[in-house]
Amino acid sequence: MKKTTQLRNIISSNKLEKIMESHNALSAKIVEKVGFKGIWASGLSISASLGVRDNNEASWTQVLDVLEFMSDATSIPILLDGDTGYGNFNNARRLVKKLEQRQIAGVCIEDKLFPKTNSFIRGETQPLADIDEFCGKIKAMKDSQLDEDFIVVSRVEAFIAGWGLTEALKRAEAYRKAGTDAILIHSKRTDSLEIESFMKEWGNRLPVVIVPTKYYSVPTERFREMGISLVIWANHNLRASIRAMEETSRQIYSDESIINVEPYITPLEHVFRLQDEEELAKAEQRYLKSYRNSPPRGTQND
Repeated sequence: MKKTTQLRNIISSNKLEKIMESHNALSAKIVEKVGFKGIWASGLSISASLGVRDNNEASWTQVLDVLEFMSDATSIPILLDGDTGYGNFNNARRLVKKLEQRQIAGVCIEDKLFPKTNSFIRGETQPLADIDEFCGKIKAMKDSQLDEDFIVVSRVEAFIAGWGLTEALKRAEAYRKAGTDAILIHSKRTDSLEIESFMKEWGNRLPVVIVPTKYYSVPTERFREMGISLVIWANHNLRASIRAMEETSRQIYSDESIINVEPYITPLEHVFRLQDEEELAKAEQRYLKSYRNSPPRGTQND
């Protein structure tokens, strides 16, 4: 099944689905191997892994390079955190073209201004995009896709900016009419009150996606009760890896030895398995066998 169709089935499912953050090909392979049906290619995580801020400091072509490795390494769909679409409608529709070429199943764009700032950094001071301009961007992206199952998710930042429920509903409805496939309603509260208020008014107009980074203590069952379609665990592989690398580096620096960390880190054999070294060995047997079995030059009888 096409990756785009897989993602469309996930978002349109009548039960709550979950996808997990990845920021490179290795983390994407891990997400697939543990059983997740889909991958969130996080803008925060990708930029952090490249050592830059989540302010569009990594160019969209640099993000594409990372996505290509992630897509090649996995068979499950990837939903890209596409920030604002990296510019106006023209940049956004070119982005769709390039994502489809790399078998990326969908993209989420947020209604803020380029260059964006992470929603959890001074959110109230961040201006939102003009509704009509953002709707034009959605239309351009949907008009430019070649695969009918390619997904565009529109992320509403009204709660983040402090503009309230009325504005959130107004924007979500406008984006629905513009042709978006799903709405991501975002909140930075530590409870789910904003999300619940939105869901009560929204009904079943379109699938709703959430990112419970700040309201992580809310039981997942509550999301089911609200009628959420998709939950994104948005940055936890990155954050887990940072902690592990800092602790390991600090221990080795302090000990001037690796003896105290070796029992607690992944064996090299597991790294090789994740790299699919066994497949290469089998391929060598098939494609290099005759070459390796042939005698060295100059040793055959004339």
